[in-house]
Amino acid sequence: MKSHVELDIHGRQEDLAQLFADPQNNPQWMDDIDHIEPLHGEPGDTGSVYRMVPKRGHMVFVATVVGRALPTRLQLLLKAQGVSMRATDTFLRLSERETKLISDEEFSFEGVVARITSWFGRWEMARAHRRHMEAFKRFAERQLQA
Repeated sequence: MKSHVELDIHGRQEDLAQLFADPQNNPQWMDDIDHIEPLHGEPGDTGSVYRMVPKRGHMVFVATVVGRALPTRLQLLLKAQGVSMRATDTFLRLSERETKLISDEEFSFEGVVARITSWFGRWEMARAHRRHMEAFKRFAERQLQA
């Protein structure tokens, strides 16, 4: 299953990419994340691994930064029980103060039950993806205004 979100954000490409690439910021804009637990490396650097601990439920994702070419691109691989997700986030400079965020997520599911569940939940996953990207936009524009 794939999800694609594009948003124009008021802010410099470099500043937005830095805010997005720092996993310590995730709990400030992802409403379902309680905190980040570093597991290996400096969080956000290529090869680093960290745990995303949810506020509710038991779906803990372990994220690995597989590519980091800031200020243009960040690639993550997230894994939880029965599901993995590859995220590619691209920042395109539109002007000195405007940036387009292009976020692509591709989900893979293991096992028959997970695949069936994903088929029924694909719209919710796409809505959650858009909700997270819009929350990042609000967070980043607030941070850059301060």
